[in-house]
Amino acid sequence: MEFSYLSAIIFLPFLGAILIAFVPGLSDGLIKRIAALFTLVSLALAIYIFVIFDRSAGGVIQFEEKISWIPAINAYYHVGVDGLSLPLVLLTAFLGFLVIPVSWSVHERCREYFAWLLLLEGSILGVFASLDLLLFFLFWEIEVVPMYFLISIWGTGRRDYSAIKYVIYTLFGSAFMMAGILSLYFTTGSLDMVAIGASGIESFRVIFPAAAMFFLLITGFAIKLPVFPLHTWLPDAHTDAPTAVSVMLAGALLKMGGYGMIRICVTIFPEVAKQFAPLLVTLAVIGVLYGAAVTFRQTDLKRMIAYSSVSHMGFVLLGIFALTKVSMTGAALQMFSHGIVTGLMFAMAGLVMHNVHERDLGKLGGLARQMPIAVVIFSIGGLASLGLPTTSGFVAEVMVYLGSFASPVFPGIQVATLLAVIGIVVTAGYILWMIMRVFYGPVLEQYNGVADANNIDKIYMFSLVIAIMVVGIYPAVLTDVFQMGLPVVLP
Repeated sequence: MEFSYLSAIIFLPFLGAILIAFVPGLSDGLIKRIAALFTLVSLALAIYIFVIFDRSAGGVIQFEEKISWIPAINAYYHVGVDGLSLPLVLLTAFLGFLVIPVSWSVHERCREYFAWLLLLEGSILGVFASLDLLLFFLFWEIEVVPMYFLISIWGTGRRDYSAIKYVIYTLFGSAFMMAGILSLYFTTGSLDMVAIGASGIESFRVIFPAAAMFFLLITGFAIKLPVFPLHTWLPDAHTDAPTAVSVMLAGALLKMGGYGMIRICVTIFPEVAKQFAPLLVTLAVIGVLYGAAVTFRQTDLKRMIAYSSVSHMGFVLLGIFALTKVSMTGAALQMFSHGIVTGLMFAMAGLVMHNVHERDLGKLGGLARQMPIAVVIFSIGGLASLGLPTTSGFVAEVMVYLGSFASPVFPGIQVATLLAVIGIVVTAGYILWMIMRVFYGPVLEQYNGVADANNIDKIYMFSLVIAIMVVGIYPAVLTDVFQMGLPVVLP
């Protein structure tokens, strides 16, 4: 019997969370080592299946596991990966391991913190691996619980407000998504998203209008991505969340929205996606420009990075609903790139906040002398965020632009693409301004003696920089895989 790689990858973090939560007498140091071990093994398995993934098999689902779960409604424990989901599983496992050293300085209620953190990782992995709509929704909902507790207990500022706001937005979107899944089930009699996608919704007797099902589903995904104007939960959650949670939120959790749009909305409803592409591309361009412009108005370091995510997720939405193979490949690569780049940015922001005890840009400055390693790594992350050549951000954005500009999906998309390009210019401005405000300018006397990155910090710093450069220099390591899992809507 073949080893169940995906189940192991998904449930190792869950098992680690159970051990941490219920085994008595564990010291803080042992808890952290247990969390590191279980996430490291999950990462090692994810790397292994990425290496042995058959790249000649086209869009075939691999490492598939299918077990009857609720026979009465034809629901299965059904997991598997293709070219779209495998890199996102790898990204989540990678970040899931790296947030352990990011959290090494956490001592308050350590047992609970690491249990919730591992539960968060496992639930996101489950979303990307699920091929049954009910199982997909179950993992989607599990993620809300650890996020709420991680923000409300270990967060800062208005943490209770931000945690509740996150839950309200997520459950609002989930209600629409559940209605969409039920309407899809009543129409097709199936919960198998691969089978439904292969047949196409047009092959079934229509009970509910396809456009209605599309919008029920995409509402939940748009909130999670997030899409303007459903984005307002994101800056609050990022600002008040602990550093590791911000890394997972920006790096992996937001990608659930983009993944759902491609896997379900575009694959199952390609004609509806074409019909409403003008609206969604317009929202994408607004998100790109609005997110970039509002970033300039921020004085809080984490809030500034949070609004930059709104802008970068606009590129993802643009690439998806330009509906060409190149633009969707760029959107998928942008999801991966944003995960490692913004994950690094939030980790470095957390390092500055932890060592300096300040996050107000008006009170920071001159830290380059005290934190030489941090300024170099922060600058690499910033340059990748603005799309400097040889970094992952450059390749992703170029593919989105080229694929979108050449798209025939509707007249005027070329104008929309050119407007989105303005976002790159604004991004360069706020990234360079942020680096200057934090690390350069007059050396402030009160920051003399501030510590630089330690050996634990260097684990996640150098790992993320290597990933950014590898993808930037040789993007085919991911693009060749992504293209295998993307639906063909337009050439």
